[in-house]
Amino acid sequence: MTRVGDLNSWHDDWSGLKVAVLGLGVSGFSVADTLAELGCQLTVFAERADTEELDILDVLGVRHVTGAEASGLPTELVAFAPALLVTSPGVRPDSEIINWAKESGIPVWVDIDLAWRLRDKVGKPAEWICVTGTNGKTTTVQLTTAILREAGLRAESCGNIGVPILDCIREPEGYDVLVVELSSFQLHYLGEISPYASVVLNIDHDHLDWHGDFDAYRLAKGKVYQNTKIACVYNVGDSQTEQLVADAEVVEGARAIGFTVGAPGLSQIGFASDILCDRAYIEERKDQAQELATLEDIAQIGVVTPHLLSNVAAASALARSLGIPAESVRAGIRNFRLDRHRIEVVFEHNEITWIDDSKATNPHAAAASLASFDSIVWVVGGLLKGVDVSPLIAKYAHRLRGVVVIGKERELVLEALRAEAPNVPVIEITSDNNEDVMHQVASSALAFAQAGDVVLLAPAAASMDQFKDYADRGFRFAQAARATGE
Repeated sequence: MTRVGDLNSWHDDWSGLKVAVLGLGVSGFSVADTLAELGCQLTVFAERADTEELDILDVLGVRHVTGAEASGLPTELVAFAPALLVTSPGVRPDSEIINWAKESGIPVWVDIDLAWRLRDKVGKPAEWICVTGTNGKTTTVQLTTAILREAGLRAESCGNIGVPILDCIREPEGYDVLVVELSSFQLHYLGEISPYASVVLNIDHDHLDWHGDFDAYRLAKGKVYQNTKIACVYNVGDSQTEQLVADAEVVEGARAIGFTVGAPGLSQIGFASDILCDRAYIEERKDQAQELATLEDIAQIGVVTPHLLSNVAAASALARSLGIPAESVRAGIRNFRLDRHRIEVVFEHNEITWIDDSKATNPHAAAASLASFDSIVWVVGGLLKGVDVSPLIAKYAHRLRGVVVIGKERELVLEALRAEAPNVPVIEITSDNNEDVMHQVASSALAFAQAGDVVLLAPAAASMDQFKDYADRGFRFAQAARATGE
């Protein structure tokens, strides 16, 4: 039998390899489907599983263990004695099953590890551009992909968003570039890859309950720079990201490229007045800059905020590393539109603007919204993931007209508000009925809001305590906001 460590190509002999797959979400299913195609001997372990997906696994001849029998350290997993374990990235590193695998000397991969090894299935492997950060990943990935497509490249967004990366690997026509969003969970488990370009957009406290502490979270993010071939893109406004580049072992010749919302220095992309400028990828960069786009171009995307400008500069820096011409950067920006629930204006009435930023699931993301408006009725709360919101409240208390607090962990938010913003009026929504929460939020927000104010859903917390996901939370907020005008 071929050793797991010797398997580095789609064309290697994977047949008969015993693999346990943990989880049957989007990535887990793509892992099982891929390994079945390669002829591996599989067992899938999933506490929660969709009936339709289980039926497909049956057709593929893939054995599966679900429900209570898949929890903890399943006896069937121990008996199966896999040579490899491919886990959902959400499985905690201190879980019983991961500890057992480590103690047993069983390699633990995520789908990204597998995809890297299998990337040669169709012709020349695609180049990878890897994106991580506490906030702004999805927008940056999607905008980078849009710019590359404007230049005529076959590019796809994948990884933590969009199409499962293994589906991209198996796409019959192949791709020129994969723009890969990587979460800190994926990066924690990730082995060795070598991206063409990489970026850490920003670093702030998030997922500390999963990683254990901030340093572990920060180091996981920094892994994205390892073995980068061409461009390590960092945030000039966040010195931690530049330090992560300095600490990384990269391919000789890889450059550090900064992005900024201010004027760009040498080897940076940023803004001179209302023009996005490149001083990184032009020969005359010491004393000249090339125009890539204007604020008017960027305004076609949506509400122009410092957060959006930062993402645009980062995406441009990544795209330009591939030699993409300035006109394609401009066209990609002008034709791009933000995802739903990211600083999205959902209703305007009586000079009050209602904005859905439900995707702001941590304080850093919420800060991007709070920094963008002068007078705010803030809707906040949910699952805090071990993160203290006190610094966020202290920094933006002067912008708050009032606060509406929701969520299971609302007492932690209320305590922080009492300590850091004692003069800001607060309404607590005690209902846990997701059909009713946002209607109470809307009526409470109207009690505070005045002409010119923004009612901002930027919860700084995850949503699963009261809603299906952040999209459900955002849709319900928008629905309740529009109902105030009826």
